[in-house]
Parts: sequence; C-alpha cells; structure tokens
Amino acid sequence: MKTALLQITSSDDPTKNLDMVRAMMAEAAEQGARFILTPEVTNCVSNSTSRQREVLQHEEDDATLTGLREQAAALDVWLLIGSLGIKTHDPDGRFANRCFMIDPQGQIVARYDKIHMFDVQVTETETFRESKNYRPGEKAVIAETEFGKVGLTICYDIRFPYLHAALAQSGARILTVPAAFSPVTGAAHWESLLRARAIETGCWVLAPAQTGEHPKARGKTRYTHGHSMVITPWGEVLIDAGTDPGIHIFDLDDSSVTEARSRVPSLTHICRFDGP
Repeated sequence: MKTALLQITSSDDPTKNLDMVRAMMAEAAEQGARFILTPEVTNCVSNSTSRQREVLQHEEDDATLTGLREQAAALDVWLLIGSLGIKTHDPDGRFANRCFMIDPQGQIVARYDKIHMFDVQVTETETFRESKNYRPGEKAVIAETEFGKVGLTICYDIRFPYLHAALAQSGARILTVPAAFSPVTGAAHWESLLRARAIETGCWVLAPAQTGEHPKARGKTRYTHGHSMVITPWGEVLIDAGTDPGIHIFDLDDSSVTEARSRVPSLTHICRFDGP
C-alpha cells in the first residue's frame, strides 16, 4: 500500500488549513498514495481559547471534516485525519481532540478521542494544560481497513506503552501517532518513543506531525517539532521528514510485521511482572 504522511503547519484558520490539506492530498494521490495521513489538530492550532470557540464546530457541522471526507471520496483514498479540534455537548464546554479514519467512499469507519492529556511544564516558560480545554477520551480504538487493523493514538499517548501493547495484542499491525509535539520534548524524546513502541509491538508506527511556527495568541507563538516519522516493525527509521512542510511517500508492507514478530515474538509471551 503506497502511503503518504502530510507534514503541515496549521494556522488558526480552518478554511485555509482545509484548502492546504486538500491540495496536498491531491498531490499525494497523483503520486500513487492510497492511504494518506494528516497530523494532530489539522484544522486549527491556536493558543487562544476564545479563537478556538469562534472557529471550532461540532462534528456534525464541521466543514473541515466534511471537506476532507469529500476529498477522500473524490481521490478514492483511505484518509487518517490525525485529529480535529471538535466542539462537544459536554456541560463544561471542553473540546474533543478527535481522530477519524475515512474510507475511499468518504465514510467514517472509526473515531478516536485522545485519552492522555498533555498537562506538563516543559520549561520555566512553556506550560501546557490540555485538560483545561479538551476532555479526554475513554477507550482505545482499532480501525478496520482493507490493509489491516490500525491502532489509533494521538501525540502524548506515545508515552503510554500499555495502550500500544493492548492495541497490538488486539490485532493492530499499524499504529498511528499524529502529533503536534513540543520542540523541547520532541528533540529529547520523539524518535526514541516512536522506535520503542514499534520494537515492543512489531507494528508499523506512522507519525505525521505539525511543524514550525504557528500564529501568535496571548502574546505567545506556538512552535511544533516536525520530524514526521515512519518506523518499521523492526524499529528502523524509514522516514524522518525534518522540519519543512511536505508530502512523504513510502510503501507500507504488511509482511515486515510478520517477519519482525516471528524474530522476536514478545506479544505471545506472558508478562511476568505483577508489581511489588
């Protein structure tokens, strides 16, 4: 399956972001891609809650979701929308950080709400409290596709190995990790975490990422790490996209999952550590 990761720099304007992604999808499909993946918060990157409340929509009204579903159908491709910021009907008004798997008919075949919220103080001047504006999801999700079972995760989820192990043990042969990673933690941990999850599970790990400088809000400019990556089931870095926006195409080969797992069949072994 010829597959494409889209590395993008989303603004806080969903209409402009939709136009950008639709054009990149068309280019990727022209190059032969049948499965296309976008990063986390494809529709809007903003530090401003008021801006998010202004431009984000409920799923049933979201123009980005509608436009990308239409484009997937027009191009006859599978599409992983890494995530969209989506309004919910929760009483506290928090958004969902929601991933969508779209089939070549433009139908939604799976949804996943990010489980682990990025509540950290990276440096003295860089603090994130994702749970303030986003409510966490409650369940792991596997998408059924014509090219295999895909375990859906988002960004900070990568730090929780048991989630990925559970997805693999439930049949996933591909793990997706769309992200908008901090440059500080990205430089320190991004590649290591992605490779570890691939090695532990014998899965392909596909990680499309936001990159570069995003619009300033509340006096602060948001930066993301870039370096979208494709990791083989043996833990090798097949693609490192660097920091420029672009399209990165590769062949997704299921036989390499079988080979890696036959060499080190750790998923079939019993975990013998029960704690102190």
